[in-house]
Amino acid sequence: MWINWAAPAAQRYLSKPAPAGVCSRSHPGWSAPEPVRSLQEKGAGCSLLSSAESPRRSIQTPAGDEGGERYRPGGPTLRMKHCSIHWFRKGLRLHDNPALLAAMTDCSELYPIFILDPWFPKNMRVSVNRWRFLVESLRDLDESLQKLNSRLFVVRGRPAEIFPGLFKAWKVTRLTFEVDTEPYSRQRDAAVARLAAEHGVQVIQKVSNTLYDTDRVIAENNDKAPLTYVRLQTLLVSLGPPERPMPAPTLENLKDCCTPCKDNHDAEYGIPTLEELGQDPEQAGPRLYPGGESEALGRLDLHMNRTSWVCNFQKPHTEPNSLSPSTTVLSPYIKFGCLSVRTFWWKLAEIYQGRKHSSPPVSLHGQLLWREFFYTAGAGIPNFSRMEGNPVCVQVDWDDHPEHLRAWSEGRTGYPFIDAIMTQLRTEGWIHHLARHAVACFLTRGDLWISWEEGQKVFEELLLDADWSLNAGNWQWLSASAFFHQFFRVYSPVAFGKKTDKGGEYIKKYLPFLRKFPAEYIYEPWKAPRSLQEQAGCVIGRDYPKPIVVHEVVSKRNVERMKAAYARRSASPTAQQQGGGGKKVGAKRKPPAGPSVAELLTKKPKTKSS
Repeated sequence: MWINWAAPAAQRYLSKPAPAGVCSRSHPGWSAPEPVRSLQEKGAGCSLLSSAESPRRSIQTPAGDEGGERYRPGGPTLRMKHCSIHWFRKGLRLHDNPALLAAMTDCSELYPIFILDPWFPKNMRVSVNRWRFLVESLRDLDESLQKLNSRLFVVRGRPAEIFPGLFKAWKVTRLTFEVDTEPYSRQRDAAVARLAAEHGVQVIQKVSNTLYDTDRVIAENNDKAPLTYVRLQTLLVSLGPPERPMPAPTLENLKDCCTPCKDNHDAEYGIPTLEELGQDPEQAGPRLYPGGESEALGRLDLHMNRTSWVCNFQKPHTEPNSLSPSTTVLSPYIKFGCLSVRTFWWKLAEIYQGRKHSSPPVSLHGQLLWREFFYTAGAGIPNFSRMEGNPVCVQVDWDDHPEHLRAWSEGRTGYPFIDAIMTQLRTEGWIHHLARHAVACFLTRGDLWISWEEGQKVFEELLLDADWSLNAGNWQWLSASAFFHQFFRVYSPVAFGKKTDKGGEYIKKYLPFLRKFPAEYIYEPWKAPRSLQEQAGCVIGRDYPKPIVVHEVVSKRNVERMKAAYARRSASPTAQQQGGGGKKVGAKRKPPAGPSVAELLTKKPKTKSS
């Protein structure tokens, strides 16, 4: 069940009518358009706009509207300058934004907009930390646009209800935006494209949130999403290297174009505050990862200057419980599109060139390919974020245990390593990839036997980098429901953390009430003598909970339950048709070596057959 978490204050703010009129700035040959009269917002809430844009596809409607021609149903086309809207969603940046550049081509007036769509908070949970990241990203984007003598217009309401009014009021002839592959976004964009056609507005969509066009990848795989990383690599070799990133626009791109703006722009189309969004800034955690394109590019440069570290990077060798991140923490910036994934890819390629370096799947290039893998799966697999109706997901009879779910979510399981991770997630909005493995396994097949869909919801709320495709795909993987089937490999909530932090310094940081426990007991404080617990100022069962399950007992039982679920799947006619009946349950197999990064960078793309 999705929870509408939007606070009353946010509902009042976001459900108010958009102001009448449009921003205008006088300039030669321009007169103010008619006032906007149809932007009444009927819903509540705001958006963390999701997107899955891609680079090899450019969708344009109406057909034939190229080169600055205006489409007029029933009449001749006229050569003229466009009035363009560029719709920012997840690509909150100027660099490598081909849809934005398309909006600027043959353009006399440009309106960059961001829509606060009430669908998202009504269907997603979003923490105050992620709202803050979004607001900061929008502010940074607006500041960058101001350097180009433009501004960002923040509009409130459902896109299908907003655009007809904007098309009329601003006399729009062109709408551009990035391709988005998520289910709601596909429906939303199709509806907007139909409305645009009815109003004679050209629509241009560009792929730029993924390295490749996910639809093209799926088409190359006989119209099916590749289900293994190696298969994806093979397909990508046939397509050639990712397209290189586009440059950021300059004043030259806008020399004949202007963004009409009033002096009271901020009052009418300004970026909301957290308070206006119904959020309490006092509830936000430490500001460790400020949002925005400027911050993203600065952090990218900082990491790319560490040449040796970049070349030697291997994800499994990084530490899940280091006191400062052992990875780049660029994922929130990629999620919001503050950093282009293609820019990241080609920066890495420049560093790799002529140097010995790690390779996928463990390298930094490999991490970007994992992202591509799950984006492609999300675009091609029905009901990807659910167990039921998902053809690749093992159907498991998970338990319904709300108290255990709350204990896990709030860091009260009685296992300090697990609770420290969940505390870091809730306060900071980010945790290491392997820490995500540990807590996901604990919630699902390892210990609590609670559905991965419940964990998916918690991560969706708390992670700064919560991304629909990656979140759903990783939870299926870690619960051994899809993609990964070695369910007998279970993370220990005690031993795993000790591998990289024997003294428990990470636990002491996030659970300071345990800091006086010696290393011998820091991971298992319930084993400490009562006198030592009292001396440490934390009595287990009173000041910190006892373990809610006994790992050694439940993990063995859960392996048997997973074995039974796999047996049912293998016996089903559907599984046999998909080739699942002949596999040995839980069998280990060595994956074949995939294509090298060098092949991805050098092989010529496969041409489409006519």
